[in-house]
Amino acid sequence: MYWYEEEVKQLERSHLKDRTDCGIIFYGSSTIRLWNNLNNDFSDLKVTNLGFGGSTLAACVWFFERIMSDFKPQALVVYAGDNDLGDGRNPEEIFIFFQQLMFKANLKFGDLPCFFVSLKPSISRWQMADQFRYTNNLIESEIIKLNNNWKFIDIFKRMLDKSGRPNPIYYDHDGLHLSEEGYRLWKEIIHDRLIKSLPLINT
Repeated sequence: MYWYEEEVKQLERSHLKDRTDCGIIFYGSSTIRLWNNLNNDFSDLKVTNLGFGGSTLAACVWFFERIMSDFKPQALVVYAGDNDLGDGRNPEEIFIFFQQLMFKANLKFGDLPCFFVSLKPSISRWQMADQFRYTNNLIESEIIKLNNNWKFIDIFKRMLDKSGRPNPIYYDHDGLHLSEEGYRLWKEIIHDRLIKSLPLINT
């Protein structure tokens, strides 16, 4: 995990002043880190971006206590796992990482409202679509079964076109990261879910 060290140190330095007033933390891989308009997109909600580039769900688990040190969020939104599959890990491993992250988050934050954003379909990894669907199903089923403070946000279906393939409008030129239109779609889906959960967040 040493290759993430500089980005993790940067996160530690850049958020020293807002740890007790961080609002909703967005945590995860480069899809989160590159969300440059996150604050504007959620201008009616206080948000803090703790994404770090290229991170796996395994890395999010590994660095969780360190990155979340002294933070007191109103909610946690997580997106990661995409890169784990891209690195050759299998869906069952990703599911175990999710269980570990859930355990660590619940241990640190109690019954804080937490949201796991489904793995996205992508043009560059479409040959692995079945693995992505299966991973999403494992995680969503666990969240439904436990019926606790974790909620599942499905963005997979909304990113497909009428033929059932990833809609190019939502992707950057690399076919992996999101375009401005992709982030607009994510903002709409995630914001709607958070707003519906505001009574829970505000208690």
